[in-house]
Amino acid sequence: MTDDPIEPDAPVRAQDAASVARRLEAILFVVDEPQSLVSLATAVGSPVPAVRQAVEGLVEDYDGLTGGPRRGFELREVGGGWRLYVRDDHDDLVSEFVNSQAPSRLSQAALETLAVIAYKQPVTRGQVASIRAVNVDSVVRTLLSRGLITEVFTDAETGAINYGTTDALLVNLGINSLDELPHISPLLDDGADGFDAEVVR
Repeated sequence: MTDDPIEPDAPVRAQDAASVARRLEAILFVVDEPQSLVSLATAVGSPVPAVRQAVEGLVEDYDGLTGGPRRGFELREVGGGWRLYVRDDHDDLVSEFVNSQAPSRLSQAALETLAVIAYKQPVTRGQVASIRAVNVDSVVRTLLSRGLITEVFTDAETGAINYGTTDALLVNLGINSLDELPHISPLLDDGADGFDAEVVR
């Protein structure tokens, strides 16, 4: 019968799959943050199974597994969603270009403070200052304004704000979780003052 409902898990027709893939590309080229399959399905007006199939097809296409050339970008799952990223072997080229257009790097102090918060979180401003042995008030404000850290909770007894990193940091680092951060033990000479003992081998 022509009016039988389509099974949810039925294979997507080639023509339909191509249409979904084209619409997905249009969305993926303009998003700033990784998008979940559900969000992408809503954006392109297609079922999640069809979007999942199209995403898998795009990944293979960009990786050169479908007979075409390997692209200079890839479709990567990061932070629970999908987004287009420059391939690792072009990082230096793109970084040089972007920095030459509009340099906007974090200072060494900001990077060091961000590292402390990433590994130690949740952590207070005072604890970060103790570890770095410098005042970090302005640096913390900078990291907050960049959306790389956030206020996690306020200690009921002391009133101290505890900070943690955001999904924006994961996106910028190209990782799914903080568990993928490198171990800091190879960079330390001793007991890593201020860091948890289990982090140090």
